[in-house]
Amino acid sequence: MTKKRTIGVVLFEDFELLDVFGPLEMFGIASDHFHINMLGKSNIPIASKQGPKSVVDSTYDAPGHYDILLIPGGQGTRREVDNCSLLDWLKKQEPHSEYVISVCTGSALLAKAGLLNGLRATTNKRSFDWATRQGPKVNWQQQARWVEDGKFFTSSGISAGIDMSLALIHKLLGKKTAEDIARRAEYIWNQDANYDPFARLSGTDEMT
Repeated sequence: MTKKRTIGVVLFEDFELLDVFGPLEMFGIASDHFHINMLGKSNIPIASKQGPKSVVDSTYDAPGHYDILLIPGGQGTRREVDNCSLLDWLKKQEPHSEYVISVCTGSALLAKAGLLNGLRATTNKRSFDWATRQGPKVNWQQQARWVEDGKFFTSSGISAGIDMSLALIHKLLGKKTAEDIARRAEYIWNQDANYDPFARLSGTDEMT
């Protein structure tokens, strides 16, 4: 069996619950291939925007790197874009990661850290104006369920992170494995990265 890839999940107060646990359900079903590590600034459980807290496995200052970095969005990103310690940590971790993936406004943190400069990326369409202001050098995609550019996968709002995670599993383990995981989760996987009906509903696709 090949070596497990470690997934480092960046947590902060007021993260969006589904941004984290939607993707982790998909990766967790493939537990033979992925090891999940929840990260925080301290060992104190971190509350999501919806209330439930997540335990922290490792703090940011613990030694080590992660094959895949997962950055969620949520209301807390409005505060964390000004958290220089977190942004610096992301910049130090990114070169050691095979893939960096974000859900919703998590891409705003990557953009603010300068990691998406010159790359194509997307974000939550309901927060598109705010998120895109965090990275004026990013080639923001107004209509996309998720975007892959090099080692970076960025997805639109909330449930899009599940589709993106299955797309990464497809890339790493094959389409059949990704389809089997979606079937086990009884999830209808949208395999079209460009199919983004919520951009239309939010009016983002009408922006110039």
